[in-house]
Amino acid sequence: MSSLHITIIQSALHWENKSANLNSFEEKINSINGKNEIVVLPEMFSTGFTMQPELFAETMDGETTQWMRRIAKEKKIILTGGVIIKEDENYYNRLLWVLPNGIIYHYDKRHLFAYAGEDKKYNAGNKKIIISVNDWKISPLICYDLRFPVWSRRTKENDYDLIIYVANWPERRNQAWKTLLQARAIENQSYVVGVNRVGDDGHGVYHSGDSAVINPMGEVLYSKTKEEDIFTIQLEKETVNQIREKLPFQKDGDDFHIEI
Repeated sequence: MSSLHITIIQSALHWENKSANLNSFEEKINSINGKNEIVVLPEMFSTGFTMQPELFAETMDGETTQWMRRIAKEKKIILTGGVIIKEDENYYNRLLWVLPNGIIYHYDKRHLFAYAGEDKKYNAGNKKIIISVNDWKISPLICYDLRFPVWSRRTKENDYDLIIYVANWPERRNQAWKTLLQARAIENQSYVVGVNRVGDDGHGVYHSGDSAVINPMGEVLYSKTKEEDIFTIQLEKETVNQIREKLPFQKDGDDFHIEI
C-alpha cells in the first residue's frame, strides 16, 4: 500500500496584497526539503478572506493560477489552496488543485459564510470533487464546509481516504474547528488535514492557526497554534484500510442523496 507525503503551510497573510503573499509562500515552499507530493496553502491565500472580490478576483489564467502552475512544475509537486476566481460575471471562493503538468482541478466552496456576508459577494458551488493521487482518493473542501457533516460525508459515490479543509478560521471559534476536524475523521474513518492561517486580518480578527493532521481514529498526529509553521507528514494508506476492515461501521450507515 502507498504512502502519501503532504506538507502543510500555516502562514500569516498580507491583507489584500497578492504580490506579498505570493512572494512569502514561494520562499516557504522553496524551504521544504525531503520527499513531498502535495503542498497545502490556506483559503484565499493570496488575499486573505476579503469581501471585495470585485477588486481581487482573477480568471483561471490569472496571476495566482500562473504562479501556482509555475511552482508546481518547478518543484514537481501538487499545489493546492484557495483563490478568488471570476467566471461569467460571478465570483467564487475556489480551491485550485494544480498538477506539475499544469492541469488544474477546482472545487467551489459550497457553504458560504453568511455571518460575514460571503453569500452576498460569492456564488456557492454545487458539486464535490474526488481526486486520485497514486492509490489515494482525496476530497478537498473549504473552511465553513467543515460545519456541515452531510456534505463532507464519505459515501459509495463519494469515497475517499483523505479529506482536506483549507481555511481562514478565527481563533474565537477555534474549539469548533479542532473538534469538528476530529469528528469528520472519526465518522468517515478517514485522514483529515486542516490548514488554517495565523495572525490578524484586515478587520483585526485574529487567527490562531490550529492546523492539524488527524488519523481515521480521530487521533491528532500534528497540530500547531499561533505560529507560522511548515510541516511535512507521511500518511499510510494501509492505516485507512486496516481501520475500515477491523471496524466496518460504514455498512451500518444511512443511504441518502443530497439535493442541490
